[in-house]
Amino acid sequence: MGQELPPTGARSVPAIAILCQSFDRSLTPSAMPLRPIPSSYDDLSRRHGAAYKWIVLTIIGLGTVAGVLSTSSFNVAVPAMTRHFGIGQDQVQWAMTGFMAAMAVAMLPTSWLIDRIGLRRVFLAATLVLMIASVFGFFAPSFTHVVLARIVQGAAAGVLQPMGVLALVRLFPRKIQGRASGILIFSIALTPAIAPALGGVLLERFGWEAIFLLGLPFGLVSGIAAIYLLPLPRRIEPRQFDWIGLGWLSLATVVLVEGVASLQHSGLLSPWTLGQLGLALVSVLLFLRHALRLDAPLINPRLFGERTFAMGSIVSFSYGFGLYASTYLVPVFLQNVLSYQAAAAGLALLPSGIALVLTLPLAGRLADRFAAKHVTIAGLLAFGASFVAFALEAGRISYAEIIAATVVGRIGLGLILPALNLATLHQIEASQLGQASVVTSYARQLGGVVGIAVIAVFVQWRESVYGLSAAGLQAAYSEGFLLLAAVFALALGACARMRSDRAPACS
Repeated sequence: MGQELPPTGARSVPAIAILCQSFDRSLTPSAMPLRPIPSSYDDLSRRHGAAYKWIVLTIIGLGTVAGVLSTSSFNVAVPAMTRHFGIGQDQVQWAMTGFMAAMAVAMLPTSWLIDRIGLRRVFLAATLVLMIASVFGFFAPSFTHVVLARIVQGAAAGVLQPMGVLALVRLFPRKIQGRASGILIFSIALTPAIAPALGGVLLERFGWEAIFLLGLPFGLVSGIAAIYLLPLPRRIEPRQFDWIGLGWLSLATVVLVEGVASLQHSGLLSPWTLGQLGLALVSVLLFLRHALRLDAPLINPRLFGERTFAMGSIVSFSYGFGLYASTYLVPVFLQNVLSYQAAAAGLALLPSGIALVLTLPLAGRLADRFAAKHVTIAGLLAFGASFVAFALEAGRISYAEIIAATVVGRIGLGLILPALNLATLHQIEASQLGQASVVTSYARQLGGVVGIAVIAVFVQWRESVYGLSAAGLQAAYSEGFLLLAAVFALALGACARMRSDRAPACS
């Protein structure tokens, strides 16, 4: 990706407006024929000027929105799907954890794919597969087909997600990377905040099947824009792919998810659960043994020798755990405990999405001006505090308190992501940025995989202990929110060990 996207100037430009203007110009006969002719980065940069780096990042961000919408919009459909197919939460969560597991695994070869066939082709192929899987899921006749569609969606979304972080660190000078990361925050953080509201409206009007179509407009727009505006690679690097490494890490991911999910039906100390968790550990150890013998492994374990990167990866895992587990838990809590309808549950979360939008400009500038570690800590504290509020109030929480807690949480969310990416990657050499950006994205998604599986199984387990009465449900979900708060407390400990690397102030 570095060969396709060399750094350019540092002028800040409204990215969405530039994309629309440039796309309009690209479609005029004087600028480009109706049939797109792929161009090099240098040609496109000369045509669009200093704004071109913002255009590329915006296109990738829109594609990521389509993938993240496929993740988070699905959660509001869980109660309807359990009723439609007559299954429990422990089964329907496989439609989510299958998506997340496929997403995590598919991230791993992204850096190699970009080097091998180019950013443009990888982005277009992943976007097309995502849209096809979405349409297939809409027409799925059985829950098995739903899970299959979700797995394919997850694989496509996984290829898309690391592209944004790598483009950010390659294209933009360090002193404005915080502001530039606002585009990625919209795709990674804002989308889960507003998806429940959009998904709830679609569900009540058209049924749960319509959830699959929510990301299609973003996929279509980003795909068409990419045809005209993403560059050809400067050169292709035909290096060998580490298939053995991918196999070990894929096996570790899948069996880890199954091990967590089996806590419900088999128990912690059952041979099946311990066997799955043990196999995951062995797979990781075998990958490390394999990777340390190679010059160019899939993921270089030596990256973790840098303390800030290692701690940042732990924080990324915890962040993904809390983000995706809470995006699953809050809408289900509002419906199952507080008896909101799907649309009302989604709309109750809408003010927090607005708060996140208002936080983004400030968050980006804070990440540019102050130590990224300290901004990340502030965000973790705010996000964790929102879970404590839900845990303490549980069934007696009012509508105003729901809004207040989620607003505080989303403000924290807005602070975390730009600062965390910068703090984690600033210590990494340029030659290792491709792998490092994949690792941080993988850690976040793996945290999401484990988070959704753990929280679904944990809440169902507590329901079996307390019963399905109103008081029992309140206690079960209250303890679920406490679990999320505990995860963020661990993330704070890891973040405190990161180096306090202050970014240069913006001129």
